[in-house]
Amino acid sequence: MDNKPTIIPKGRHLLKYRGTECLNCGHLLDMSDKYCPNCSQANSTKKLTLKDFFDEFFSNLFSYDSKLLQTLSALLIRPGSITKDFIKGKRVSYTNPFRFLLSLAFVYFLMLSFSGDYEELNSYGYKSNGDTLKEVNLNFSSPKEEGEEVLNALDSLNVLITNSKKDSILLADPEKYFNGLNDKPKGNRRYQKLEFFYKLTENEQINNFKDAKEQYNIEDTYENRVAFEVSNSIFKVFQQPGSFATDLISKLPFLIFFFLPVFALFIWLAYIRKKHNYTDHLIFSFHNQSLLFILLIISFIIDAIFEVNSSGIFLLIFSIYLFIAMWKFYEQGIIKTSIKYIFLNTVFFILAFFTALVSITVSAITY
Repeated sequence: MDNKPTIIPKGRHLLKYRGTECLNCGHLLDMSDKYCPNCSQANSTKKLTLKDFFDEFFSNLFSYDSKLLQTLSALLIRPGSITKDFIKGKRVSYTNPFRFLLSLAFVYFLMLSFSGDYEELNSYGYKSNGDTLKEVNLNFSSPKEEGEEVLNALDSLNVLITNSKKDSILLADPEKYFNGLNDKPKGNRRYQKLEFFYKLTENEQINNFKDAKEQYNIEDTYENRVAFEVSNSIFKVFQQPGSFATDLISKLPFLIFFFLPVFALFIWLAYIRKKHNYTDHLIFSFHNQSLLFILLIISFIIDAIFEVNSSGIFLLIFSIYLFIAMWKFYEQGIIKTSIKYIFLNTVFFILAFFTALVSITVSAITY
């Protein structure tokens, strides 16, 4: 069996150190086996020395660098060719598309989060007026019954939480107000519970459901807990918009890997008559998204050094690159490629918009 080594045969890889059983998995070996055919560990019985350790470290490092350089050159110089090579089985020469894209996404968003003065946005965050329930003055010339009628009218109009009169009524007797919400229709009730807990958080600085439950005799139900947690999260977003932005950016690399598989479905639909399967389209999208991040990183560095805005130029370069990649990979005519290019880019931006909207919403209510 001829399993050629990727490590230079010296030191602990010499013939005299080879064994007849893999030290890692116990698979039986021949003396001619340089690597275990079962787990790929090197066949060596020599005790690992510090020199051996660093020899293997640097050989593996240079091997990865070689893959990285070959991947970069193929992406930059030959649009679409790297995906063709990869799906045809030429994979050892290139880095894994998924891992490569994830690494680039982390690098780019890390640069983005460290370079932006997002924490300064916290100074523009919402500041509570400091009022407490004991300090609330209804300031109504009408009697209490008339005040309750005003509250009912405001509720029927679904007035937002910024309405000062409604806030005053709510805060005057929170326990009574909250108990009255249970008789309202489900949709309106849930919205007004969000209002209620938001005002408690704003005025009383109540940061956990246990305190709200004990202080205002609120029933411990799933609906009440969810309403409190959501309103509390939204309040924190308004108070600390910079911290929220930083937290959102940190999640974007993972969001890409939910977005691209969905987008690959539309590529598959656009080229349903071609011989490629879904995985081929996904790999194609991974490679092109990787190229986009490479261009964005280059643009970011240029902007930081020369204090210019080059993002538009690099996005234009990517637009041209993407068209060439589609044309070469799917091997269709210019007109068909142009139509599908416009269709897929339209789908991409629509999906990106809704993904961003959902991401911001979910992040806000779970912050």
